[in-house]
Amino acid sequence: MIRPHGLRQVWGRLHVTARDLPLAVLLCALAFVPSMRGSGTDIGGVAERPYDAVAIAAIGLQAPALTLRRRWPTVCLTLVAAGFALDQLRGYHTVAGTALPLALLSSGAHLERYRRTTVAVLSVAYVLFVAELVRRGSGEPPAEFVSFYVAMCLLWGGGAWLRSTRIAEAERRHQVAGQTRAAERARIARELHDVVTHHVTAMVVQAEAARYLTAAPERLDEALTAVTDTGRRAVADLRHLLDLLNPDHGEGSRTPPVGRLLTLVEQTRRAGQPVEFTEKGTPAASTGSADLVAYRVVQEALTNALKYAHGQATSVLVRHSERDITVEVGTDGPGTRAVTSPGGRGLAGLRERVDVLGGEFEAGPRPGGGFAVRARIPTGSRA
Repeated sequence: MIRPHGLRQVWGRLHVTARDLPLAVLLCALAFVPSMRGSGTDIGGVAERPYDAVAIAAIGLQAPALTLRRRWPTVCLTLVAAGFALDQLRGYHTVAGTALPLALLSSGAHLERYRRTTVAVLSVAYVLFVAELVRRGSGEPPAEFVSFYVAMCLLWGGGAWLRSTRIAEAERRHQVAGQTRAAERARIARELHDVVTHHVTAMVVQAEAARYLTAAPERLDEALTAVTDTGRRAVADLRHLLDLLNPDHGEGSRTPPVGRLLTLVEQTRRAGQPVEFTEKGTPAASTGSADLVAYRVVQEALTNALKYAHGQATSVLVRHSERDITVEVGTDGPGTRAVTSPGGRGLAGLRERVDVLGGEFEAGPRPGGGFAVRARIPTGSRA
């Protein structure tokens, strides 16, 4: 059994002319129903006459042409207008005349080129049509012809309004898509900055320390192993970021795995930075992007500590609650400055990330010396 949703999908995959076909068939069938004969549009007051071969031709020009109303609106409107004129001049007044307002509405909505020319040509054709009706002795007052013309213009204007609305919506979606792409590029750029800066800084510090351990082979081997491990982690993180460029990559993979903070702290310790790590509370069931932002705050703060206060005692405190994650990273010493990288990265980029999630961020010298980074990141946001 095919469900309604499946039917809509099948219908949407059909060619546009196939989707317009049922309306054309229905209108054509109604035109041949005996009780519906002569009940169509009557302009000009031409005496009614029974159907003949010309009547069938007039119906054939109007109803089937509606299958082209979105694919080839100009062709559709030309055929329908010709059939309508023949219908009225001959006095058939078929229900198929309903195709004219439909064709005008569709042409106003879907015609892309020569719109003004089309309106001008149709207006001239209408004047000639009215002149022929008057020549044949039409008893209709001029106001009737003017009213019919105004009604047709309103139908065209309605289609034009639909077209402008559709174009405006397409432009809005294009702008939103562009802004989304720009935000995603900026996010990935910040991720790359964080990963590369932290890991490369750790590798440089470890390599510098190894230069002074040539007399202690066992410690030299340990230092070189630390450099190797850091390089592997850098490659793994870069591969993770490159995976984000894959359209099939899931949202959930953006959050660092459980335990990454402890790994980050251990890596910093092996680079020669004494770090005291404390984690309190139970993480909320749904943290959205908060986990990732908290991880980046700790990573950037430790990177700055390695750069500007190498060897100074550093403390990392992470507190989890149902509403937020609080991060505090402090480093002893004469003072550590926050670095702002080009493009708003570094600590300035972290401030932007925290602000996007509705949190609070501050970084600056501590009153007793050293430098502190504090952030409160609300959980549950999927920004």
